[in-house]
Amino acid sequence: MADDDRVIEHPNRRKASSQLARLVVIALLLVSAAIVLIVLVGGWEALEGAKPIQIAFIVIDFVFALFVARWTRGVLPMVAALAIILAIFGAVAAPAWFDRDGPGFTDPALSADILGLLCVLLVPIQLALAVIAMLAFRQKWNVEAERPRDEERHPEPAPA
Repeated sequence: MADDDRVIEHPNRRKASSQLARLVVIALLLVSAAIVLIVLVGGWEALEGAKPIQIAFIVIDFVFALFVARWTRGVLPMVAALAIILAIFGAVAAPAWFDRDGPGFTDPALSADILGLLCVLLVPIQLALAVIAMLAFRQKWNVEAERPRDEERHPEPAPA
């Protein structure tokens, strides 16, 4: 057969579970980036050296969301690994934000309690992102099937 007579399909991408996992991973990446952005902007004056790291996490989350939207399965383990790292950062940062209510601390643009709450919320979101990214990785989005171009997409059921 000539190359023009064959079509490459990805049957696992048509499954509802694969589409749902992809959508949830994208949504969690965007929510994660939004929370980190709010903490970055809201605590800009109070943040010392974490600004480049937070900006990097925001950019990486958006880039990974684009890759997942394009069905790139290879980034999912990296999404899970970085989600665990960001969950650790959130767990460490939350108590520090709650402790800023004392005297002698610079007041951030947002209340320190709100920033602390956002850091606390970041932890379960990142853990869910890690789990769902690895579940999506197991769905094998990269599996390809070759079929003739003139063959129907959905074969007729066998007569009973």
